[in-house]
Amino acid sequence: MANGTWRIARNRSGAQLPIALLAALAIALILIGKAQNTLFDRARATVTDWAAPAFQVARAPLVGLDRWMGSIGEFFTVYRENLRLKDENARLRQWRNAAIVLDNRVRRYQLLLRAVPDPALSSVMARVIGRSNQPFLQTMILDAGTTQGIKPGQAVIDARGMIGRIYLTGHHTSWVILLTDLNSRIPVSIEPGNVQAIMAGDNTGAPTLDLLSQNVTLKAGAQVISSGDGGLLPPGLAIGTVVADPSGGFRVVLLADSASSEDVNVVDFKLKSEQPPAPSPNQLPATAAGLPPAAPPASPLPVTPVANGAAVPVTPPAAVQIHSTAPPPAPPKPQAHGTPATPTQDGTAVDNGNE
Repeated sequence: MANGTWRIARNRSGAQLPIALLAALAIALILIGKAQNTLFDRARATVTDWAAPAFQVARAPLVGLDRWMGSIGEFFTVYRENLRLKDENARLRQWRNAAIVLDNRVRRYQLLLRAVPDPALSSVMARVIGRSNQPFLQTMILDAGTTQGIKPGQAVIDARGMIGRIYLTGHHTSWVILLTDLNSRIPVSIEPGNVQAIMAGDNTGAPTLDLLSQNVTLKAGAQVISSGDGGLLPPGLAIGTVVADPSGGFRVVLLADSASSEDVNVVDFKLKSEQPPAPSPNQLPATAAGLPPAAPPASPLPVTPVANGAAVPVTPPAAVQIHSTAPPPAPPKPQAHGTPATPTQDGTAVDNGNE
């Protein structure tokens, strides 16, 4: 009995010894880890680098299986999307044919009416190399400047619509102020109805509309284009769609996305401002009414100062010969001091010299 009890006690003490060693080792590791964090970080990074190829090999089948399981659900979605795109492409082809026919018809009508053709538009392709989204300034930077013919005020568009205007140019770069910027205000036209308005940015994604006439009712979905007022921007540039503002008024959802634009076109609007020609005598209102044109106002006579401070008007020689019957005045006598005398209107000479 005694021998059995001794064996049980020895087994219990033998089992407690490894637990105590493990606890001491754990405490030592914790203390070492607290003292030298970088040591364990380097060890962790080394182990991760060593095991990375094995992780990638083990993960490859799981990724393929996950992708295959996800494609099963997307297969029917892609099929329906493909059918929708085919239908939309067919409708767009119909509209394209109709647009070509209408464009040819408009050109023929303009030729018959001898209408003034639209001014030519030229553009320069540029690439966006930088963007700035500050609290009070939203701009982008292009890799084209005055060397490529870019000037301030020109419109910047992409494949979807207008983005902004050039406001600063260098030799090889230029800055674009976006339509959403707080400082952007451009004249626009809302179709249908040719409603004139001012589109103003407020640093949000949808600029506001300030209508020039308060007796106009807008509808959501109307198209907003540039009006061309002022001769700076070309008319007809696509800008966006009208939507109702929950707080009142209307806003414009832009067609172009400046955050994702990479290649843009800088449009040069070649509409030179001309000064009106000077009216001819036959175009004056008096001549058109059958009256003789008004005589030009007579020019005042020149005044010649004399010695005593008085001013004597000088009559031109032609006027003296026509309106005066008196004999011509005698030539002035030479003065002692060599100073010439000034003739007066009555024919006498006034001495300009000093006594």
